[in-house]
Amino acid sequence: MPTEIPSEAQVLEWMTSLSNWGRWGNDDQKGCLNLITPEKRKQAAALVQDGVTVSCARPITTEMTPEVTYQVQRYMVDSGEGRDTDPPERKLIRRGASEFIGMVFHGQTITHIDALSHYSWQAKLYNGRPANLITSKEGAQSHSIEVASDGIVTRGVLLDITQVRGADWMAPNDPVMPEDLAAAEELQGVKVQEGDVLFVRTGNYRMRLEGGPQPRTEPATACQVACTPWFKERGVAMLGTDTSNDIRPSHYATITAPLHTVSLVTLGMWLIDNANLEQLSEACRERNRYEFMLAMGPLKLRNVTGSPVNPIAIF
Repeated sequence: MPTEIPSEAQVLEWMTSLSNWGRWGNDDQKGCLNLITPEKRKQAAALVQDGVTVSCARPITTEMTPEVTYQVQRYMVDSGEGRDTDPPERKLIRRGASEFIGMVFHGQTITHIDALSHYSWQAKLYNGRPANLITSKEGAQSHSIEVASDGIVTRGVLLDITQVRGADWMAPNDPVMPEDLAAAEELQGVKVQEGDVLFVRTGNYRMRLEGGPQPRTEPATACQVACTPWFKERGVAMLGTDTSNDIRPSHYATITAPLHTVSLVTLGMWLIDNANLEQLSEACRERNRYEFMLAMGPLKLRNVTGSPVNPIAIF
């Protein structure tokens, strides 16, 4: 495994050598989700000991902060205002409150799943499907989030890199490397296995909460693309971090989002961007246990490149 920032030539080579294309058939659209077997789900269920649940999602708000790319829209279709002064005939028909919510969930603030349709490389999606199947009129006609609509239930593992570094959070543009992952396994007494959802904590979200929001144009930390051979070797089904899952700037002239590209297109490994791992980290530390059952139910959206999600860790 590389211990230094790999060259652009090396990353380009990985786009071929790490490929899972055809591994589960030429028509496969699930990619590494195929590693989550019924046996894996049973293994995950056996990890539940005290029934405590922990959300790993950030709140979705309509506030505008420097790192927000698109503002979440909310307007009330009806509210509770004026119910006390409505005439009797109006009260008979005006009983509920409801709202419209609209969002672009891809970005740096909303916790969401990237489906394999979210990224392409050289006009190809995972498994060699043409990128032009993602159209402006019909949406994702291949590799849509729908292939995960039965839910994702498996063993979850948290590797808290801040414990390895001895810091509350990692500095911007300070990448997580494979040796950090291995060191966290040893420190926390856990080993990533095939079919796991791996959460990697950098303290990024805590930094934003306590140290102020970080404009999206400034450098940011994440797992370096050097970790992708490690992910394939361990058989990670899905990677989730408390970042947007790519270092800014990327280190490379022609690859602007190398982790997304190698993960989604080459490996077929799904991503969770912008997780909230603060309460999960506390729960793991309290129990000195960094494995748990993880359950996620992506929205059953048709022809869409991902979904907002609320991952639930169950101890």
